Amino acid sequence: MADALSIIPAFVLRNLADKLYEKRKNAALEIEGIVKQLALAGEHDKIAAVINLLTNEFTYSSQTNHRKGGLIGLAAATVGLATEAAQHLEQIVPPVLNSFLDQDSRVRYYACEALYNIAKVVRGDFIIFFNKIFDALCKLSADSDANVQSATHLLDRLVKDIVTESDQFSIEEFIPLLRERMNVLNPYVRQFLVGWITVLDSVPDIDMLGFLPDFLDGLFNMLSDSSHEIRQQADSALSEFLQEIKNSPNVDYGRMAEILVQRAGSPDEFTRLTAITWINEFVKLGGDQLVPYYADILGAILPCISDKEEKIRVVARETNEELRAIQADPADGFDIGAILSIARRELTNEWEATRIEALHWIATLLARHRAEVISYLNEIFGSLLNALSDPSDEVVLLVLEVHACIAKDDQHFRHLVVYLVHNFCNDRLLLEKRGALIVRRLCVLLDAERVFREFSTILEGADDLDFASTMVQALNLILLTSSELAELRALLKQSLVNSSGKDLFVSLYASWCHSPMATISLCLLAQAYHHASSVIQSLGEEDINVKFLVQLDKLIRLLETPIFAYLRLQLLELGKHTWLLKSLYGLLMLLPQQSAAFKILRTRLKTVTSSNFSNELKRTSSGNPYSQILQITEDSNRNQDAANIYNALNFPSRLQQFEHMQHLHRMHAKLQLQSRNSTSSTWSQEMQKLKESRRPSPLPDVSRPPPRSSWNVSGQLQR
Repeated sequence: MADALSIIPAFVLRNLADKLYEKRKNAALEIEGIVKQLALAGEHDKIAAVINLLTNEFTYSSQTNHRKGGLIGLAAATVGLATEAAQHLEQIVPPVLNSFLDQDSRVRYYACEALYNIAKVVRGDFIIFFNKIFDALCKLSADSDANVQSATHLLDRLVKDIVTESDQFSIEEFIPLLRERMNVLNPYVRQFLVGWITVLDSVPDIDMLGFLPDFLDGLFNMLSDSSHEIRQQADSALSEFLQEIKNSPNVDYGRMAEILVQRAGSPDEFTRLTAITWINEFVKLGGDQLVPYYADILGAILPCISDKEEKIRVVARETNEELRAIQADPADGFDIGAILSIARRELTNEWEATRIEALHWIATLLARHRAEVISYLNEIFGSLLNALSDPSDEVVLLVLEVHACIAKDDQHFRHLVVYLVHNFCNDRLLLEKRGALIVRRLCVLLDAERVFREFSTILEGADDLDFASTMVQALNLILLTSSELAELRALLKQSLVNSSGKDLFVSLYASWCHSPMATISLCLLAQAYHHASSVIQSLGEEDINVKFLVQLDKLIRLLETPIFAYLRLQLLELGKHTWLLKSLYGLLMLLPQQSAAFKILRTRLKTVTSSNFSNELKRTSSGNPYSQILQITEDSNRNQDAANIYNALNFPSRLQQFEHMQHLHRMHAKLQLQSRNSTSSTWSQEMQKLKESRRPSPLPDVSRPPPRSSWNVSGQLQR
């Protein structure tokens, strides 16, 4: 201190702390000259003493003017040192940086001015303090004083110039500081940061692309800034980096993919569009690097397919197609389970387009990696079944295609039908609204006969008799009206002469017995007119209720459709088909005379009946019951085979089967009526008796789905 005081005249020190700028400036010029002389003489110890004096007595002083004088004095000392200033920077720069935090805005301004002058002198030697200077500038860029901000911008431009021409700048040391500052929300700081990123990226020797994952999220965060200028600058920087990625052979796609996935779900439209655009390019360029991230990428793409912004939807769809076209292998890290988990999650998305694409992904994975997908069946099967209740027909049709693909194996086919019956049982509205669509589509995708046989097998042993009756009626209507089931109807028409038709008839008959009208319809379709008449005759008073008459009305109207044209034509051959006529008259007798169905059927019968009808009925009722079947074929060599098939049908036994099932329904209805006035215990006892009266059945209880514990390793349902 004493050395410094002896070196610098007292009046210089006094003027250096003066409130007038001109006096401080003149004092600084004196100090510059003194330091210059000391430098020429090599008196660096004295120079250090002068710097310490300026630092301790001035820049760290409690007096504002002292601090101002100290800053201008340090800058003057640096100018005086000229080329030898580098060895004293450790003394000069820290007190200047400390002044950036001063409470007085004028001191902060002079600190910027001082550092600017120091930087002009030392240039590249300045780099060792870069991180500290950058941090200080970052804070000053948001200064409340406009003059300080202007001074900061001037200093910032000079520092950028120095960095771009320096070969000592360490990007590795700078990136952690940049990453930390990228989360700042202040718009001035954001502009400052984007400016530095852009400048550093323009320097050929600095590999900013290699460190892009460290600050990419921050840039995306700026895309939603309230300032248009900041959004524009961030977008420009991102566009430049994306172009560099396209031209670079070495890019860390993985780390950036994680960031893009998060940003694709941003509430800001511009951010989502930019993120999905980047993802689109990554899918095209990333190759094997992106395989472990496919599930995350898919999770970002699928919701964007239904985005309210058209540009986002277009890019998302394109990206989705690109991703699905890639033939990835599980051996390369392709996580099928994760993809399925994403697809299953999006099956409940509120937007139809996303649900559709999720189903397309499941179908694609089934086609390419069936065994692996089947191994995850327990996790996705419930969601696929729930999708059958989707409000969109297109979604339902697609999910049925997926189910059909799964159901190629027998055990999975049975699971599908069991769960369908279970869902129909629990959701009668689903059966009413979508039952026909679901069953018809399954018959197209799978074998129609196989589908109907499985439904029949399950419904035959159903505990819920009311549901079984409703379900059979629905299946019967589908059978009689759907164009997809034309071949099945044709096979049933041959039931009396063809063994395959006979087997199908017997299989369906077992469950069709739940509904009298469905049974009669089946007999008419199979041309088993004698048995149809027997079924009609067996009906009792309790069977003919409102539900029965509604079903009968539907049947009468169906008899007028092209599907039953063969039946109407057979009425022209009364001698061969008298049992048909008797069956139709039996139905006529069950209809109320004032009903439209009664008038329709009576009009039809009037056109074919003859005066000898009663004689024909008498002859038929007393004649050979097999005469009808013997007349179906004109080939005498086949008559014996047809007769054997007819005998194998064992219609008396079928009639007993029908009557037994109807007895169970009558008992069930009776118990339901009694239950309204009985205790719950009595009801349980009676229901148990009813169940015990039925023949044992190995079939599952479709009123609830099979527990997972009943599935073995292969997924087969254990009986």
